Amino acid sequence: MKMKTLVVAIATVALPATSVFAAALDRSGQSISAFLQPGNYAEIGVSSLYPTVEGKDRSGNGIADIGESYTFGSAAIKLQPTEKLSFGMIYDEPFGARATYRGSNNFTANGSTGTFGNTSSDLKTRNLTTLFGYEPINHFKVYGGVAYQEIEKAEVDLRGTAYSVYNGYSSTGDKDSAFGWVAGMAYEIPEIALKASLTYRSEIEHNASTQESLQIGNLLTAVTNGLGQVDAGLSQINAGLAQLAALPDTDPRKAALLTQQQSLTATRTGLVTQQARLAALNALAPSSLEQASKVTTPQSVNLDFQTGVMADTVAFANLRWVEWSGFAIRPALFGAVATAASPSTGGFNLVDYTDDQWSANVGVGRKLTNTLAGNVSVGWDSGAGNPVTTLGPTEGYWNVGLGLRYSPAPQVELSGGVKYFWLGDATAKVSSGTEVADFEDNHALAVGLKLGYHF
Repeated sequence: MKMKTLVVAIATVALPATSVFAAALDRSGQSISAFLQPGNYAEIGVSSLYPTVEGKDRSGNGIADIGESYTFGSAAIKLQPTEKLSFGMIYDEPFGARATYRGSNNFTANGSTGTFGNTSSDLKTRNLTTLFGYEPINHFKVYGGVAYQEIEKAEVDLRGTAYSVYNGYSSTGDKDSAFGWVAGMAYEIPEIALKASLTYRSEIEHNASTQESLQIGNLLTAVTNGLGQVDAGLSQINAGLAQLAALPDTDPRKAALLTQQQSLTATRTGLVTQQARLAALNALAPSSLEQASKVTTPQSVNLDFQTGVMADTVAFANLRWVEWSGFAIRPALFGAVATAASPSTGGFNLVDYTDDQWSANVGVGRKLTNTLAGNVSVGWDSGAGNPVTTLGPTEGYWNVGLGLRYSPAPQVELSGGVKYFWLGDATAKVSSGTEVADFEDNHALAVGLKLGYHF
């Protein structure tokens, strides 16, 4: 088998879902490897992730698995009409999030605070990238094109005492589409099975109509009712203390009542402060609002490299950078309440990240028989900062992967793989920056299948 053909066979062994649990909202990894296949080529793939994300809130309550499994598809076609020109289209689902809190903890509401339900998030995007390539000199290609991106679903529900005045907040974004651009270059030396590519993707700005609701009045009613109960308790304690007025404060009966009085007085002070704050916000903010919200998905750079290292063996590496430090979601109603609640800081975002994401995947692929090849890989992801949002409370990962490629005919390749992820421990924070939970010792399993065809 020629080395160039060997590279094609082994390189496609890699698990189709190479980045299914990356930092922040990153999902597919946005690979363009199909476009760099020789000749005419088409592929279709499917990947699934099964995460386990558990922890404890700062009150000591257990948080059962919030990770929601999900499946997404990919597809690509690449045409080589002339020796120098190529054309391709790639479909993937680059960004997403799914999480649901359950049980009895500070992220669920049972009606005691005037709200019901669980904290949850659901985000799904689609991408269709059109690429044109030109080879000005042998072995060197430049390419570029347009990326059409659609936000198909964007839903968030915040419930529970962890979110303070946002307990009961919900937002639903309408579908929205926008365009960005892609550019890159690739170089190969077939004789030594070397291939390298560098791809840049621009940020893409969306302005989606978003329906928000925040029933501050419900929270205000719950706090007012709680204040009434505290005042009733204080009245009973004060009546008891009046009857024991002649006794010294060290008397066990009087000392117990004084301790209860002190505790309830502190509780009352906190409730009065919260009542005043909620009353002010309730007067300023509407209970619901529909308005366009700006969301800009981040720019990124992918570096892919592979080379032959010995007979029937190829080493490969992928490096990815995503600018999550500039990403933020701040819908209008949420932002108005945030500004009113914290005027000195100018408010805060519903979701944001402090760091850029770096991720790497390295491995070795080897021909096993004339129809079978396999690979092993190790991956790492830096995460996008810690503490991190409660809607995705993990901080990077390490993973190991295994893949197989079966070729029943020279033109057909069926690839499959599995990866196991050790998810990084993370401290979860709410939008104001308050740390509210800790997540440790979590993991995920990813599986993928891909069918490729050379024609």
